[in-house]
Amino acid sequence: MSDSKAQATRIEEALRHRFGKDFTVDPSWPGLDEIERITGHRSHRAYSDRSVDEGLLDILLACALSAPSKSDLQQADVVVVREPELRAAIADLLPSMPWLREAPVFLVFCGNGRRLPQMAEWRGKPFPNDHLDAFFNAAVDATIVMTTFLRAATAVGLGCCPISVIRNHSAAMSDLLALPPRVFPLAGLTVGYPAKEEPISPRLPLSITLHRDRYSDDDLEAKLEAYDRRRADLQPIAQQRNVETFGTIEPYGWSEDKARQYAAVQRADFGAFIRSKGFCLD
Repeated sequence: MSDSKAQATRIEEALRHRFGKDFTVDPSWPGLDEIERITGHRSHRAYSDRSVDEGLLDILLACALSAPSKSDLQQADVVVVREPELRAAIADLLPSMPWLREAPVFLVFCGNGRRLPQMAEWRGKPFPNDHLDAFFNAAVDATIVMTTFLRAATAVGLGCCPISVIRNHSAAMSDLLALPPRVFPLAGLTVGYPAKEEPISPRLPLSITLHRDRYSDDDLEAKLEAYDRRRADLQPIAQQRNVETFGTIEPYGWSEDKARQYAAVQRADFGAFIRSKGFCLD
């Protein structure tokens, strides 16, 4: 089998595992290297002791910051956390994630709504757009930058794991990183060379998430139950969540797990934190 045919087969297999349906990939299509990396995405939480070259990391960060930006506003920043005491302080906030302490590289992606009003002031211009969209634009820019970093890192053989739970400690993270007003932590990212091959996580079927012309959630409950069964076969959930409140049930699927996860209040103070950073969310 030619390299391109073998590559097309691997992409088809990854998509079949991911979505539970058959796809046909033409080996003559351009860009199969990148498509294979995207379709084979995995989150990595275990890393080898191999260090990440500083020059390589700088290139990957430059790739990330080459990402599309809303109206060329460039409202994303990245903090590379190297100081051992600082890494330890952040890791202490998240004891359930030991890989944060162990990863060769830890990054924090931030939304920056600071530079734009600063430039308006310096240029003697009004800034009437101080509302929810200003925060939203900065958050989306930072998200696109992080996603672009993930793609670049995967291309050179690195593994990553996004850590959104840093937002459970937004104020503490902001203080630790000395983030000024209108700059907020979006997510952390551990980076390193994978210590092992991680599985491909099955995703919701495209019949739920892909829409043609009009949104539709017809038969959603039945489709979710089918996904629960398929995911349980491929990637069963090891431990039931919040059993002291909800007990144990069988079968225990993805939708039950996510319903239980968000049955408890999470980050109810995040809006207040963002307002305290100087954003208006109206």
